[in-house]
This record gives sequence, C-alpha cells and structure tokens, in this order.
Amino acid sequence: MIAIAITLLVLELGVPKPESPGTLAHKLAEQWPSYAAYVVSFLTIGVIWINHHAMLRRVQTVDHSVLVFNLVLLLLVGVLPWSTALMAEYLREDAGQHLAAAIYAGSFLAMAVAFYSMQRHLMDRPQLLLPTITSAERAEVRRRNRAGLFPYLVATAAAPVSSYLVLAICAAVAVYYALPAVSRAPQEA
Repeated sequence: MIAIAITLLVLELGVPKPESPGTLAHKLAEQWPSYAAYVVSFLTIGVIWINHHAMLRRVQTVDHSVLVFNLVLLLLVGVLPWSTALMAEYLREDAGQHLAAAIYAGSFLAMAVAFYSMQRHLMDRPQLLLPTITSAERAEVRRRNRAGLFPYLVATAAAPVSSYLVLAICAAVAVYYALPAVSRAPQEA
C-alpha cells in the first residue's frame, strides 16, 4: 500500500499540452506547486516506509490492536496522493488555498498520530517486542515519535495564515527525517 501511494503521487504531475500557449519550459515552470508537493509527499511517505520497517525489526509478534493501527496508518497513507494533488492545485489560488493547506497538513498530522499510536502501543507492551529491546530504547522510540507530531500540528494551525508556510514546514519535517545522519538509527517521524 505504501508503494502504491508513493506511485500514485506521480500521476498528478501533468504533461503540458503542446497546443497551449508558451514554451515548454514556461509551462513546466508554472507547474512548480505540483513538483514541490510531490517531493514533500514522496519524502514523507518514504520516511514512513523506512520507519515502518524499523518498527517491524523490533517486533516479535503483533496483537489485534497493532493490526488495526496499521490499517488506519495505511488508510491515511492512501489519502496522501489526493491531499497532495489538492495542495498543488490550490497552493497559488486566492480561494481555497488555506483549506487545501489545512487538509494537506492535517493528513500528515493524522498519519503521524496513527504511526505514533501504533508505536506507543508496541512500546508499552514489551511482550510484543524482541527481548533485546530495552526500556531505554522503548522510551527513545516514544520520544522521537512524539517529536514528529508537533511540526505537523504547527503546519495545520498555520494553514489560515499561509499555504506556503504549510508546505515549507511539511518539507522541513520530511527533509529532517530523510537526512542520512538522522536515519542511520531507526528514526520515526
């Protein structure tokens, strides 16, 4: 599902029509909101994919709640291609840009909350984890996950102010968690 969502993102990158006025370079440049939203969403979904694998490396077994949390996470990842297209379409519009930005940031926030909830559930149940996972490691995973929630909350709250600010905050979170120095250890967004 995560791979499908990441693939669907590219479908929103339109190919300019030859018969429309202007040079191809100008037409492509006009589509920069689509490229920006695509990159931010691609990085974010990619980070979730990496984090999901890191989470699974710590797990010995799952219970029903983990399966439900995972379904909710997949549901929310599946929404990202739509919220990305909405953000790209309305980023520069006078009407609707703030609502589109709120939906975009809110979709990242909801996804982060779902991932945090699943991680929290796992970290609070050591019997589900590999015996080598220490209480200090569990506390660190919870802390890192919690830290990823705040920027998305700020981005969602900033939507009425600026859709560009929302895109910038979401981009900063994606870049931060995608940096090699951060991702060397299992890192959660």
